[in-house]
Amino acid sequence: MSTIKTSRALRPDDSSVTSASAWTANPRADLLSGLVVALALIPEAISFSIIAGVDPKVGLYASFSIAIIISMTGGRMGMISAATGAMALVVVPLVAEYGVAYLFAATVLAGAIQIALGALGVGAVMRFIPRTVMLGFVNALAILIFLAQVPHILLSDETAAVRSSQLGSNIAFIAAGLAIIYGLPRVTKAVPSPLVAIAVLATLAITMGWDLPTVGDMGALPDALPFLSLPDVPFTFETLGIILPFSLTLAFVGLLESLLTAQLLDDLTDSDSDKDLESRGQGIANVATGFLGGMAGCAMIGQSMINHRSGGRTRLSTLASGVFLLILILALGDLVARIPMAALVAVMIMVAVGTFDWRSVSPDTLRSMPRTESAVMVVTVAIVVLTHNLAYGVAAGVLLSAVFFVRHVSHLVNVTSVVDPDDHARLYAVTGQLFFASTNDLVHSFDYDAVEVPRVEIDLTDARVWDTSAIVALDAVVAKFAERGIEAELVGLNRHAADLHGRTSGKVSTH
Repeated sequence: MSTIKTSRALRPDDSSVTSASAWTANPRADLLSGLVVALALIPEAISFSIIAGVDPKVGLYASFSIAIIISMTGGRMGMISAATGAMALVVVPLVAEYGVAYLFAATVLAGAIQIALGALGVGAVMRFIPRTVMLGFVNALAILIFLAQVPHILLSDETAAVRSSQLGSNIAFIAAGLAIIYGLPRVTKAVPSPLVAIAVLATLAITMGWDLPTVGDMGALPDALPFLSLPDVPFTFETLGIILPFSLTLAFVGLLESLLTAQLLDDLTDSDSDKDLESRGQGIANVATGFLGGMAGCAMIGQSMINHRSGGRTRLSTLASGVFLLILILALGDLVARIPMAALVAVMIMVAVGTFDWRSVSPDTLRSMPRTESAVMVVTVAIVVLTHNLAYGVAAGVLLSAVFFVRHVSHLVNVTSVVDPDDHARLYAVTGQLFFASTNDLVHSFDYDAVEVPRVEIDLTDARVWDTSAIVALDAVVAKFAERGIEAELVGLNRHAADLHGRTSGKVSTH
């Protein structure tokens, strides 16, 4: 994964809500990048609302609510959280069967679960996600971001007549947007090139009266602020039984995507973030959003990458994205609705290209990487792309990594032996990790019938005994020597191994 470093990596203590540098270290770039993100959030929030089967305002309310709240409660500066497709897919059956009120209730409960998980230290699980799974996660999301733009590129959702009349102009606009996005930074970096591309293409389309798909075609924008209210559901155990499975899934999927995105931004900015604080912040944002009539959300890697590449680094950029989104849909809704989708598609293509780790699939890298690591990355990518579910892909990648790891260390047990000078005993030295997967190799590593002395010592100084399977295996080795009239003694056990052996030897079933 390529690393992009900021001119000044903020220290962990700089990221606290009360730290001035967390808000004012980069104001101009943060405000401009927040505006770009807000423009990109509108069509996506509407799309996710449609996926979930709810009114577009549900996704839009959620997006500005979560973005504003997480800027003050989250642990990762510069990360954008809002309504997402991953969360929308989870609630489709709930909305279809029980209605939108149950969605709001499930959102509140999911947030409460996330707050509890954050308090329990769920951020620590990030250490168990291998680098190859992270690569697969990033590359899969880049592919999904691009695939989501294909219908907007080819106008596959339009009628044949509309498609034939608009397709050429649409592709030309997207190409022009990409030219501005990649070309302008070579001239000046004073203004984010994605913002310039959106402004130029929108101005051209509106002034020239060109007929192209617009943001307004995605759905109606709300014209009023949301208000706080309790979800209109019965407060009974029956309701809890209905929403709990969905809330648990929302909580875990949301935290998984948020913490992985936070880790990615940590790497890109060469800084650190508080994953437990981020977990609690996501929960607080979702609880509040449920009471404001919004759907559950989490971190968005696409918008977070837009923010990062547009110069957004501090909490101000996240806050600005939510505030600008609110202004755009309420005060400038008619104008925003006329922005051609081609302009936003160009921005998202830029995000997809920039997010994908091209070096991870280069021939040199693939030749040098162990095949098992390449397999983990490919499996992670394939499952995420096929299921459109990040949780499935990451879980499969972690599980496969664990299988490969266990398989690798299970063959690292080595047994060597020498006969003492007086020819009274044979000394065996065992090295490696002794646990359930390596114990079979251990039992068969001794040459029982070749021993011609009355006593053997098995030195475990350089071995690590992990579980009772290892104790059972050592007892089996001692028993095999005893069957041949040879006394076997275990020596060199560390304190943990000696204690485990003393408590369980002869008391654990071998079956």
